[in-house]
Amino acid sequence: MDRQRWKNNKLEMMSMGNVNVHVTNSEEALDHIEHSIRENQSSQIFFINAHCYNIAQKDEVYRRHLNEGDLILNDGIGLSLGATYFGFKFKENLNGTDFMPKLLKRIAQMKGTVFLLGGEKGVAEAAASQLKQAIPDIQIVGCLHGYFHDPQVVIRTINEKNPDMVIVAMGTPYQEKFIAEFASQLHTKVCIGVGAYLDFASKKVKRAPTWVRKRKLEWVYRLWLEPKRLWRRYLIGNFLFLYYIMKNKWKYRHRNPLNKESLDSNE
Repeated sequence: MDRQRWKNNKLEMMSMGNVNVHVTNSEEALDHIEHSIRENQSSQIFFINAHCYNIAQKDEVYRRHLNEGDLILNDGIGLSLGATYFGFKFKENLNGTDFMPKLLKRIAQMKGTVFLLGGEKGVAEAAASQLKQAIPDIQIVGCLHGYFHDPQVVIRTINEKNPDMVIVAMGTPYQEKFIAEFASQLHTKVCIGVGAYLDFASKKVKRAPTWVRKRKLEWVYRLWLEPKRLWRRYLIGNFLFLYYIMKNKWKYRHRNPLNKESLDSNE
């Protein structure tokens, strides 16, 4: 369903070389989403962390979709360190796993509706059950796993429910590409890509203890839990991220980080 895309010019946007990101906090981000829903405007929301930044350097289509997002939120200490190279600081670490419960509480207060899309079979349903226990007023109107073959079947299923927000948990860059390609066909206002959030919400994957998260070492805990799957992302990816940050700092050294012009995906 075609809706006007809402570009919130009140939110500060900065450039980290060839990738844009908003400099905002939870409250401003929540207000943006609430405005989109209340005013019946379309909004595509993405998170970016060090791993996403690395992918964006190699995948031009993903980078273009990311930069065209209506709200691009910083996730993790890596991006915070990278931002210092470009001469700015984030207001808050908008880690998706911490931000989403706040968002769902706001949606519940609005009496809005949510559709969960992603994860392995049964994960979305398990996440919905856990979320309803944690947020009794939340209205989750449908669930689908992320391993589908025909996106049109998914679109029809979502449109039958007409949700205010679709949470897409298919991993980067697949979720961003799905949202960018099909959001205009969905009867919803907000599409948000959330990575592994449904795995955490369903309790399929255990989060790091609070003391680990406060010390910004959750990535170490995740690596300890899933070394075979995540060793390359963290042990190699962290060094690769620093390389790309320094490379882009030099390559785009004449660009004002406050420049809000759209970035050329072919750069």
